[in-house]
Amino acid sequence: MTDPLQPILDLPGVRDAADRARDALAEVHRHRTNRRGWPNTAAEASVRAARASAAIDGGSTELPPPGETGDPVLAGALRVAQSLDGDALANQVSTWRRAPLQALARLHLLAAADVVDDREQLGRPRSEPGVAERLDGLAQLVTGGTSVPAPVLAAVVHGELCSLSPFGVADGVVARAASRLVCVASGLDTHNLGVPEVTWMRRAQAYRDGLAGFGQGTDVGVGGWVIFCCGALEAGAREATSIAEAFGGN
Repeated sequence: MTDPLQPILDLPGVRDAADRARDALAEVHRHRTNRRGWPNTAAEASVRAARASAAIDGGSTELPPPGETGDPVLAGALRVAQSLDGDALANQVSTWRRAPLQALARLHLLAAADVVDDREQLGRPRSEPGVAERLDGLAQLVTGGTSVPAPVLAAVVHGELCSLSPFGVADGVVARAASRLVCVASGLDTHNLGVPEVTWMRRAQAYRDGLAGFGQGTDVGVGGWVIFCCGALEAGAREATSIAEAFGGN
């Protein structure tokens, strides 16, 4: 059967960008601190990722005082981050591998709990024509429908969820979390150490432009988005290295 994502891998620059992302993340996993102390560095990466992800969608980066909810977008991003950290991560990855649409529904419930008026909307994709079909196609890719490198699949999942906006609210937080799940489930970022969200936040206009290009479906647009995401994964590995050095020295 033809791999539907193989043409993306063959676009100029994509394979090299994916290789650089893979090598950078492999290197940070070999950092001395992360050999045993990765639970601590992963927890810090999770918080940084949540704050950056919230900021991309217009939320606050300021953590609320203990006992307070604070900004609803950040609160949702933090709940999502908690579901991808510690013991909870293994459960999420297991669900993602066998039932990715169920995992997406769970992520949306966490991300959007404070930003929707009708709680029955939580975890429920929009009923507009084409939404269910595109989600099913995405699920097929995630569960073995492609053999492209994980950085490419992560970029496609991220881009498709942002472009489709299957839930209509908090889709960005969900999409970036789904990208993380691809990275963990594939073994690209086993301990969830990378923080690509920081790059996407700092380069917000390039992020939006990249998504627009991906949504157009042209070779230039799709290739540009995938390369941009791979670059963010590579930069996210450098962010992870700085976390590891802060925790245990270089």
